[in-house]
Amino acid sequence: MSTLSGLPDTGGTRLAAGADGTAGARPRGWVLHRTVALLAIAHLAVDGYTNIYAPLLPLLIPRLGMSLQAAGALAMLFQMAASVSQLAFGWLADRWHPRRLLVLGPLLTVGTLSFIGWAPNLWVLGLLLVAGGLGSAAFHPPAATLAHKLGGARPGLSMSVYITGGTIGFALGPLTFAPIAERFGLVWTPLLALPGLALVFIFVRRIPPVTLATSHRPASWSALRPYTKPLFLLWLIVVLRTITSMAFATFVPVMLTRRGLGVGMAAAAVSAYLLASGLGGFLGGPAGDRFGARRVIAWSLVAAAPFMIVAPMLDGLAFAVVLAIGGFFLQSTLPVNVTFAQTIAPVSAATVSSLMMGVAWGTGGLTVPLVGRLADGFGIEPVLIALAFLPLLGALCTIPLPGRREIGGSGEQRISGSADREIRA
Repeated sequence: MSTLSGLPDTGGTRLAAGADGTAGARPRGWVLHRTVALLAIAHLAVDGYTNIYAPLLPLLIPRLGMSLQAAGALAMLFQMAASVSQLAFGWLADRWHPRRLLVLGPLLTVGTLSFIGWAPNLWVLGLLLVAGGLGSAAFHPPAATLAHKLGGARPGLSMSVYITGGTIGFALGPLTFAPIAERFGLVWTPLLALPGLALVFIFVRRIPPVTLATSHRPASWSALRPYTKPLFLLWLIVVLRTITSMAFATFVPVMLTRRGLGVGMAAAAVSAYLLASGLGGFLGGPAGDRFGARRVIAWSLVAAAPFMIVAPMLDGLAFAVVLAIGGFFLQSTLPVNVTFAQTIAPVSAATVSSLMMGVAWGTGGLTVPLVGRLADGFGIEPVLIALAFLPLLGALCTIPLPGRREIGGSGEQRISGSADREIRA
């Protein structure tokens, strides 16, 4: 069990607590510890650079002679490194020095993925993607755990702020990388590391010390056994959502350039979709706090499906607007899924986070080569329309999940006002 200590009690927003300092008191407005903002900044850098590959595919495909199936296979390879390996890093974060993962992860991601424009062949490109993915995987479990624990009585809001930082970075990636690469060429992509390294430097300088507490033993895998059914259902919901969102994020740039748009314009359309997704993610967490996680997950998935289904049939501004609305609802489920899982299973928090984020995303990423192959054979638009029905299956998976009354207070871990001094993660 790890301990975040040395958190400053001045100079930033703070966790809300009751007048008596008791845990679980109703928060006074939207207040959070400033460390959550630092985590969001680092998340922005990490996820921004993890979205460098798809926007550059229209340039990488002709240069390296890739098919859509090969492009999808490399996307799967990257997602396996960035997502599935989070399970190992989550286990490590529960037992080792989490701060090293929080610092080294972003440095590795930014420092390697910026060089994909120099890749002379598919093998080197694959190695760079794997290295950058592992850096992302090292960062996410401890960061999500700290964001949840620092949320106090508003864990959904805290998780939304943290995740929205990553979503904004993921959305800004195409606007940053694609126009520069299109204008100056792929050879200049290493210079794109500079803004990311600047954000990481801010994070590293200000993140409080995280040390391993030796007086407590982290929970074992057997501790998660009583929560198998709800965790599996939540995992499946994230998988189904990820299959749809990853297919759109990966192949929409190619679809739009084949329709005659430039690389920069295609990237702008995808960025609008991702920015709307970020807004949905930011509002989804507080909505889960207010209306209940199960209800928000179900209705947001149902609302997303029709927009995602219709979008590939449209062109121009109508396409961008409808896709953005679909992304808004689709992404709003993500912070709710993570906080809901941590509330249901309040043990081995980093491991639970890695299951909901890393393993689920990686499982969804396994389908990208299949999606690419189907797109090669049947066209991108029909395949995306078919995948847009998957969120409806995810909504059905919410029916057996426990409601707010069934969970009650026993499954929720609150943080008292002393959390400014010490957070047990």
